Amino acid sequence: MAEEQAQAQPQLALERIYVKDMSLEVPGAAVFTKEWNPELDINLSSNAEKLDDDHYQVVLTVSVNAKNADEAAFIAEVHQAGIFLLKNIPEDQIGQILGAYCPNVLFPYAREVISDIVTRGSFPQLLLAPVNFDQAYAQSQQQAQVDAQGNA
Repeated sequence: MAEEQAQAQPQLALERIYVKDMSLEVPGAAVFTKEWNPELDINLSSNAEKLDDDHYQVVLTVSVNAKNADEAAFIAEVHQAGIFLLKNIPEDQIGQILGAYCPNVLFPYAREVISDIVTRGSFPQLLLAPVNFDQAYAQSQQQAQVDAQGNA
């Protein structure tokens, strides 16, 4: 009986973290001859894919488009991925875990990769501000409810 109870315990673990894809594009060298005063457009998104009964791949995509003096300076993008074990997790909690908890775990890694590739591109270091994925997830759920009510 103790063995059955141990098997029924919820389990959540990060089993692997990796960079699925990353890129840095510098459209023109003229950006290096001008005073550096960039405008940044930062986009975040995540998606989850079920790999088997207990494993999900979650991919956090971070894209940074930088303009300097109205010219494209660089485009940096990383797809930071993780394989998460979710076993015996109540169905009503899986969305929150995949949509908020997992991106929170992945973000520091994605932030480091963005900083590294931007610096390697000969630009000043770029440190992205922390993101509240719990709040973003809650807002997306509210928006989905509003959209569903509007379509009904």
